[in-house]
Amino acid sequence: MSLAGPVRRRRPRVEAVAYALGGFLMLSGVAHFVVFLVDDSPWEGPVSWRKPTTFGLSFGLTLITVAWVSSKLIMNPRTRAWVLGIFAAVCAVEVTGISIQAWRRVPSHFNTETPFDTRIAMSLAIGGALLAITLGVLAFVALRGRVRGGRDLVLAMRVGFALLIAALGTGVVMIAKGTVLVRQGDPRQAYEAAGFLEPLHGVTLHGVLVLPMVAETARWLGWPEPRRCRAVRVACAVYLVTSLGALALSLT
Repeated sequence: MSLAGPVRRRRPRVEAVAYALGGFLMLSGVAHFVVFLVDDSPWEGPVSWRKPTTFGLSFGLTLITVAWVSSKLIMNPRTRAWVLGIFAAVCAVEVTGISIQAWRRVPSHFNTETPFDTRIAMSLAIGGALLAITLGVLAFVALRGRVRGGRDLVLAMRVGFALLIAALGTGVVMIAKGTVLVRQGDPRQAYEAAGFLEPLHGVTLHGVLVLPMVAETARWLGWPEPRRCRAVRVACAVYLVTSLGALALSLT
């Protein structure tokens, strides 16, 4: 008789690193918020502590989310490791670049005033493209329904990743608008107007965490699958209505 007990699934190293790095990025966001509290500077504007705060918290939470939900996807382990590893590295680069520019008291996006500023802006742009590619790969798997779980988790993952793709789309639209204004010779207007879809971007970005959490919580409570599916459908409907409200707020 074996005394070893049940075999536990070993967490891949890249997943453990992603969780740790996500936590570190969130701590970075909290630290920058503390700096804002003690520093005499505005919260809004292209040169403020808002961006390293919100980007640190958001990228950290998103990285932890992607590490978790990707473990629910049925895909080649090596492919997942590469996708998650690239995504984690890009998250670190994005937050680092924005934080560096905040400490230098210069804008991060659309800033090409010096060669160093241009390198930062280009790294952020390339990072954005890599984010879209890696998340697109995971979304493709999720939307095909290749999920370890019942119908409730499949639905939650599909809607969550669809919302995440929408968040990426809003990010592209905001960057494109800012880039056009900069090329027209109006960088100040670019910094002020480029974030017009931020409410919608923020809401849709985290649906991929909230909706699978609803499914997993219902399963943890011991609910049968039909009841879990109803709960997820309601959560999806509420989240979609909230997203429409964020869109209306963004366009007002």
